[in-house]
Formats: sequence, C-alpha cells, structure tokens
Amino acid sequence: MSGWISGLITIVKTISQILTAGIAITAFSLLMYSLTFNLKDRVARSFAWIMFCLVVVFSTESFSSTSSSAGMIDLWIRIQWVGIILLPATYLNFSDALLETTGLPSRWRRKWAVRTSNFISIVLIILLASPWFIGPLVLDQPPAPHNQPTVLTEVFTAYYIFIMVLAWINFIRAYRRTVTKTSKRRMFYLTLSALAPAIGSFPFLLYGSEFAASQTLLFWLIAIITNTLLGGFVIIMAYSVAFFGVPWPDRVVKSRLFKWLLRGSVTASLTLAIVTIVRRGGQAFGNPYNAFVPIAMVVTVLLSEHAITMFYPYLEKWLFVNKDEEDFLLIRSLEDRIITRSDLKQFLEMVLAAVCDRLQASGAYLLEITEEGLELVVYTGEKLIGDQQLNEIETFTSNNSTEEELLVWNSDALIPLKNGLNGNTHNVLGYLGVNGFGGDFPLEPDEAEALKILTYRAAIVLRDRATQEQIFQTLERLNPQEELIQQLRAAGRYDRTGVLQVETSLKRNELTHAIKDALTHYWGGPKLTENPLLKLEIVKQALSEYEHNPANAIRSVLKASIEQIRPVGERKFTSEWLLYNILDLKFLEGKKVREIALKLALSEADLYRKQRVAIEVITDTIVQMELKTASLKEV
Repeated sequence: MSGWISGLITIVKTISQILTAGIAITAFSLLMYSLTFNLKDRVARSFAWIMFCLVVVFSTESFSSTSSSAGMIDLWIRIQWVGIILLPATYLNFSDALLETTGLPSRWRRKWAVRTSNFISIVLIILLASPWFIGPLVLDQPPAPHNQPTVLTEVFTAYYIFIMVLAWINFIRAYRRTVTKTSKRRMFYLTLSALAPAIGSFPFLLYGSEFAASQTLLFWLIAIITNTLLGGFVIIMAYSVAFFGVPWPDRVVKSRLFKWLLRGSVTASLTLAIVTIVRRGGQAFGNPYNAFVPIAMVVTVLLSEHAITMFYPYLEKWLFVNKDEEDFLLIRSLEDRIITRSDLKQFLEMVLAAVCDRLQASGAYLLEITEEGLELVVYTGEKLIGDQQLNEIETFTSNNSTEEELLVWNSDALIPLKNGLNGNTHNVLGYLGVNGFGGDFPLEPDEAEALKILTYRAAIVLRDRATQEQIFQTLERLNPQEELIQQLRAAGRYDRTGVLQVETSLKRNELTHAIKDALTHYWGGPKLTENPLLKLEIVKQALSEYEHNPANAIRSVLKASIEQIRPVGERKFTSEWLLYNILDLKFLEGKKVREIALKLALSEADLYRKQRVAIEVITDTIVQMELKTASLKEV
C-alpha cells in the first residue's frame, strides 16, 4: 500500500514540476510579447516586470527541484527570493500605471510609495547574501527543500501583504474609473487575475512545512491545482494588458496574442512535458539514457508547429472573425491575388515574346495610358521607345479615332487594348506596338486569331492592374483615417478624456483632398484661394500675419508642413529624402513629372504612388499643427 502511495506521489510531483516549468515558460513568452509589441506603454512595461519576477521565481524552483547538490539548491532558492522580493514593488508600480492610464496622474504620494518600495527591494536583495534574511536550508524533510523563517522573513511577509493590499486598492480604483463596458470587463479580469501571481509566488513552505510533511500527497495535489490556476490567470492577465496603449483592432490583438502563445509557451511546455515523461519513464525501467528523448523532442516541436500552421486559420476564423468574416477573408486573399509591377512586367514580356514569335516580328512594346499620358510598360527587341517617341505616339493616337482596330505609326503597328468590361469597348487602356509590321496587315486568319487572344490577355492584365491601383489609392486614403480611429480607440479604452481631447479638435473630413488641391495650385488658382483649409485655426492665424491674403496664408502653412518632414542636414536624393524631394520638386518648384522621375530614379507610376503617400504625410503634419494650435488657443 505504501509503495502504491509512494508511486502516486512521484507521479503527482512530476506533474507539478512540469506545470511549474510551464508557468516559467509562459511568463517568459509573455515577457517577450510585452517587450515586442507595446513596450512604449507604461502598463505593458510594468506588466513585463511582473513577468520577469515570475520567470525568476518559477524557473529557479524548477532548477532546485532537479538539483542534487545542497549548495546548488541553496543558490537556486536564494535567486528565487530575488523574484519574490521584487514582486511587491513591481505590483505597486503596475497598479500606479493602471491608475495613470485611466486619467488619474501619479501624484507625489504614489510616486514616493513606488520609489520607497523599490528601495526596500534593493536593500532586501542585498540582505539575501547574509544568513539573517532567510534561515538555514532544510533538505531531509518532505515534500521539498525549503528554508526556515527568520525575524526578517516575517517582517518581509508583513511588508509583502501590505504592499499587495495597496496595489489591490489601486486596482479597484482603476476598475471604477474605467469608461466603456468592454474595458470595464477587461479591467475586472485584470483585477481578479492579478491575485494569482501575488498569492502563487509566495513560498508557503516557510510556514506550512509541518503540514506538508505529514500530508505529502495532498500538498502536491494542491500544488497541481494552484499551478494550473496560476498559469490560466497569468494568461488572462496578459490578455487584459495586451489592449493597453495599442491602436490595433481588438481582433488583431486577440489573434496575435493567441498565436504567440500557441507557437511559444504551448509548444515549449508540451515539448517539455513529453520529454520529461519519456526520460523519467526510461529511468523507471532502468535505462537512464533514453534514445527516445531527442526523437520525442523533435517530433513534438514539428507536429505542434505543423498543427498550428494547418489549423490556426480555422481557429482564428472561429474565435475572432465572427460577423466580419467575409470582408476579413476577402482582404486576406488579396495577398495571393494581387498583381505587382514585377508580375505585370513578367507576364507582358511573355505576351510580347509570343507576339514576336507568332508574327516573326523584330520587336514589340506595350504602352499604358496614365494620367500623365502614355507610359512604356515593357518592350522586347532592340528598338527602345524613348520620351520623344512617346510624345509622338501620344499626339498621333489622340488625332485618330479610338474605334480603329489598327493604327500605323512610322511603320509600327499599334493595336489598341480596350477595357472590354461590361461591354465597354471604347475605353482604351493602352497600345500594343509591333515593330516594322504596319504594312503586313491584314493577317492570315490563324495569325489574326492568335494576335486577338494575346491582345485580349494583355488588356485583361492592364485592366486588373488599373483596378488594383484604384484599390491601393483607396487604401492609402483610408489609411490615415483608420489610424485616427485606432488612435481614438487606444486613447479612449480606459481614459474618459482620451477620445474628447483628440476628437473635438480634429477636423479631417476632405482634408487630404483640400491639401492636394492647394498644392496643385500652389502658385495661384481658385483651388488655393477658395480652399477649405481656410477654416483651420493655423490658416486663420497666418491670415493675420499675411494681411488677410488667403493664398499667402495657405502657402505659408503648406511650406511649414513640408519643412517639418525635411530630414536634418544637407539635401540629398536618397530614400530618406524621397517624400520631401517629391513635394518640393513637384509643387514648390513646379517641375514636370518625367523630369522629377528621372531625377529621383523612379518610374512615373511609382512617383505617383509616393506622391500620394507624401500628401498623406503632409495631412498628418497639418493635423498635428492644428491640434497644437487649438490646444494653445484653449489655454
């Protein structure tokens, strides 16, 4: 009977040790998460300190439980006490950060309480090296090695309880000050789950060693339950903290944290558990070296990562997507369906090669109609179409009807590429040119049919690419407003005034369009003198400085905003200066698009995209200038 109980105790003890190591792994994973994604937020930084303490406490407990040397056990226990000593101060700092986030700044009493607790922690850590703080090590008494308490240990216990109560009071105050229903629920989760690390990290064997020695099996069963609850509450605590200071939608926060835990702590803990079971199983059967240990480790890691890769999209859709599933999945699929400039060029090169091969032509080229005129997309053969030829072709095609199936320019055949969408055969997307083939039409029926198929495919690519360009433009226009919404979400999750401070001052409706119009007519025109920018406070202030001349006032604001994005130092034509150079050359100096593209080593299509990005950056800059002006006016 006693042998059966002894074996059961061994099994339960092993499970408890695995859970202890799992808590250390989970805490380390969450520590890395906090340091990776929202390090700028004080709440997240304070939470990272709590996770650091848990890593120290539970990793050293795992090491001491597997050590056989008395000196090493004593060393690991003393290092464990470093985490325990730091925990009250980190909790107090964490609770103070929570209160500050809800709109109650840290006053001198709370600041000095945090500083005093940090100082006490440093003093107690120094005392760890002496025999006064913790008593002698007990090795021969079950269930586990532990120290005897001293007077200083009992003083620390009272200090530990007192600081944790203060932190708990701050948690309650932060919960009561939380604004929205969702944030209040998360703050409740945080307040409740924060109890677990505070209670579960304390070394109760200091005062309960006699009970634990007489009820070893019960002790390890309680340890299993405690460690299981502690691991779960730590994850809940991390879930609540993950929303602080980040502008992402809730779905993104949940999905990112869940995937991080699956790939990190879950995979590592599962691997550790299986390896431990395999190794100790081998020892039980008299085989201390078990060849299955490395095999089990590799197989567990590979299977876990494979399962996450295969099934995580379904888990994410089931747990986080909900009503927005179709829109979300549609956006996700864009990555696989998108046609990049490189893809476009590669496919069209194949089309031109097929045209030359089929017609036995010396070369071919494809021109796309853009806002600025014709643009050479791709060519094959020795004849290169330059800017002069593009201008000639543009003049030639504009003087001829778009209804023509074939145009002849300088002995080159120009075949219009038409939209063809919804029966639209009048909208010309570009031209397929065949060198020196203008007099060889009409073609044989099979050649004509092949050319028709190839031109149709080229038109499809240009049409889809044009549609995607419109999508990109929409996304670029949407991006700053989405950032605004996300910033409002981050500001207002826990602070009553966060949303109002941003929302009441910011007027962004049609602002980007107004700025683009003003830049286009920078040196004069109705889009400058009758611009909606005249409603902004910064422009109203500039009006008084420029004798109520609206053109000069708007120009001064635009120039000031452009200068704000100018990098420090002498002007260069590098990527760092790209946005500034585009704005300066295009709008302030009034240079032509092709000249700017040549000077900045960009294609015209890339230049237009970068120009839109630059205008959005100027919009953000003017918004910040307006916010600053409005806040100064209120003061």
